[in-house]
Amino acid sequence: MEFDFKEFTEKFDNSRKKICRDIYNENQESIKIKNEERAVENLDRIFKAVFSISSKKGFQAMSMRDLSKESGMSMGALYGYFKNKKDLLAIIQRQGRAMIKNVLDAFSIISEDPCKRLRSAIKAHIFLSELARPWFFFTFMEARNLSKAELEEVRELEAYTENILVEILLLGEEKKIFKKKNHYLTASIIKAMQQDWYLKRGKYSLRKITPDEFAESVIEFVESFCFESSA
Repeated sequence: MEFDFKEFTEKFDNSRKKICRDIYNENQESIKIKNEERAVENLDRIFKAVFSISSKKGFQAMSMRDLSKESGMSMGALYGYFKNKKDLLAIIQRQGRAMIKNVLDAFSIISEDPCKRLRSAIKAHIFLSELARPWFFFTFMEARNLSKAELEEVRELEAYTENILVEILLLGEEKKIFKKKNHYLTASIIKAMQQDWYLKRGKYSLRKITPDEFAESVIEFVESFCFESSA
């Protein structure tokens, strides 16, 4: 099944409101606000403010007073959603990991054909990072500020996403579609290209490169490297 960015967007509801609703539902024990709609609206304001401040001076330099001013919420109101900055960071990182895993799980098994599965997995990662760019950028940039246990979870997710690609490449090799190579190295290179999309988004915006164009270029490069033959 082929899909472009528009079709992916229609199939995958990843609006900011949906993300915040998921966070509200998954953190009932720590969020003190019981009105769901109000909580979702305020979570959206909080995360939007966090990403804005972090892009300018980094999360660690952000004070609660900064967040209060940027979000338009009192400091007392903010503490109704998280205990402290460490708790807030963990919530954002945890949601980012869950979002990536859920999407890749769904889009990497849409076909038995290794070529179609590879195209789908590559596109899904790039398209998701476009829809949820602030989350991806924040998760990558702030990973160094996580605890040892949290950092291990990030590494596990990275290994998980690379292993999805490795499994597809191994299947393609088995079917004599892809060349025999170091597929772990190939998966690492694919991941680096995918990350370039959201880490250097401004460069591609200036060049008017669309998500579809970027994804197709990555796929073309990968296929030319991996295919056993042009057939």
